[in-house]
Amino acid sequence: MSTLPPPLDALPLPIIGAPLFIISNPKLVVAQCIAGVVGSMPALNARPAAQLEDWLAEITETLAAHDRAHPQQPAAPFAINQIVHKSNDRLEHDMALCVKYKVPVIITSLGAREDINAAAHGYGGVVLHDVINNRFAHKAIEKGADGLIAVAAGAGGHAGVKSPFALVQEIRQWFDGPLALSGAIATGDAVLAAQAMGADFGYIGSAFIATEEARAFDGYKQAIVDGNSDDIVYSNLFTGVHGNYLAPSIRAAGLDPDQLPVSDPSKMNFGGDAKKAWKDIWGCGQGIGAIDKLQSAGEYIAQLRREYQQARARLLGSVANA
Repeated sequence: MSTLPPPLDALPLPIIGAPLFIISNPKLVVAQCIAGVVGSMPALNARPAAQLEDWLAEITETLAAHDRAHPQQPAAPFAINQIVHKSNDRLEHDMALCVKYKVPVIITSLGAREDINAAAHGYGGVVLHDVINNRFAHKAIEKGADGLIAVAAGAGGHAGVKSPFALVQEIRQWFDGPLALSGAIATGDAVLAAQAMGADFGYIGSAFIATEEARAFDGYKQAIVDGNSDDIVYSNLFTGVHGNYLAPSIRAAGLDPDQLPVSDPSKMNFGGDAKKAWKDIWGCGQGIGAIDKLQSAGEYIAQLRREYQQARARLLGSVANA
């Protein structure tokens, strides 16, 4: 594992909650941070754009109040996800607000820009960039990102196809900075496994959909609880970028999940039409087989903490008995 910059160097749990398009909101972000993991949300979840300032004020003020009341157990930092793609015409507006509120962590996706990284660095922020392969990882660091999120096979939403073993191994051959691993991580055991491979953090998204704070339809939450990896379909039809989605939502939209056409990547869109697509077609990763109930984010994180500690003890015991 690497030497981590503040504020990532003092997390109670080595977990980052992934930003969930449409679903993440201040309520979920605050719950995640107070429970000890990095909470995050996409800037584009705030609609209209003016709502983003209200949400950033709510998050920063609520977390500051928590820290004053609990100085011995301060909240983890929060993150805002910026879609760095030409179809996102809000990027400059949203990034200016992140600078104003000094958002501790910026997560960039679908493009890397030096000016975005510089803007975050100007107030001391840390930038983590989503990558699906080693080539994109090199580009992100060359353009000034501080760390990487290795989005491996099985991750929810826009996922890659690389094995997490291959992807982390190749990145660690040349990069010793902050590294999170995404891809079917839903238990404390999986978080420890990610660290054993060389990652600093487990990156968990889909499991948080089935929490009380998540802004998702009840049917979506229940599908997470009821489903497993057999229910996940990998397709680029809905946004032009390959991603993982729940088959029941595809069937409900009148499509055959086994016979989906291929989309033209040049028609990639993350504006209003994309919101409708993700509202109807539910993104989800392969790790949902571990999720068997609906609970609060705090309860789920407490479960992760127990599992993580038990996994560490189990492995230490195995070493001692070897």
